Amino acid sequence: MQLGTITYNIAKDWDLPTILKRLATLHYEGVELRTTHAHKVEVGLNKDERKEIKKMFADSPVALAGLGSAFEYQAVDPEVVRKNVEGTKEYVQLAHDLGSPGVKVRPNGIPKGADLDATLKRIGHALHEVGEYADGFGVEIRVEVHGAITQLVPNLAKIIAYADHPNVYVCWNSNPTDVVNGSIRENFALVAPKIREVHLRDLFDEAYPWTELFALLTAQQYDGFTLAEIPESSDPERVLRYFRALWLAYQPKSKS
Repeated sequence: MQLGTITYNIAKDWDLPTILKRLATLHYEGVELRTTHAHKVEVGLNKDERKEIKKMFADSPVALAGLGSAFEYQAVDPEVVRKNVEGTKEYVQLAHDLGSPGVKVRPNGIPKGADLDATLKRIGHALHEVGEYADGFGVEIRVEVHGAITQLVPNLAKIIAYADHPNVYVCWNSNPTDVVNGSIRENFALVAPKIREVHLRDLFDEAYPWTELFALLTAQQYDGFTLAEIPESSDPERVLRYFRALWLAYQPKSKS
């Protein structure tokens, strides 16, 4: 598996040249660019600007691990859902032009008073549409395990089932709610074959079974990115060095 970071929030104030230079120096292999941050990699870029950014990544040892959007589909109002679906499609086009392998989207809870299963179906049906669209561009849709109620992995698994599309994947988000009796094994198994991206929280948090997570990923030969999603710092490079050291320490040791 590979180590990277998302720009939320540790690198939210870095422009793209700074991101590429610092991460290369720190031996991070990739980055997920979260929308609205200082890198300014957004759908408003013109054709030449997109080519330039793609070349910047091609010339760097740091890979574009994915684009991180905030599109969500749980709203009761169909016009709101439609706006998010169409926005996702624009973002997919951006990902394709930049050479990004995927776009992260999310559920973000259940509207007040809404029926749970009906909401999960609505999210799933929207994901089917964007997954189908993205498939035509060679871009994966990665659904973050996110939001009150929707971050419960059994509910997220239902969303993926309702999406019913081979191009709709999961972004494991390392939430406290993953843990049942000290283990994530039960919840992990519900979505394991669909995991295409992993967000990691602070690895010093002993309440989360990091050793088990890395063992489970290794057991299924996961070779994608594990990305640091950690708070901003007044000394981000030092924090990222420590994060990498912990990440290396958690890697399962091969048996001789």
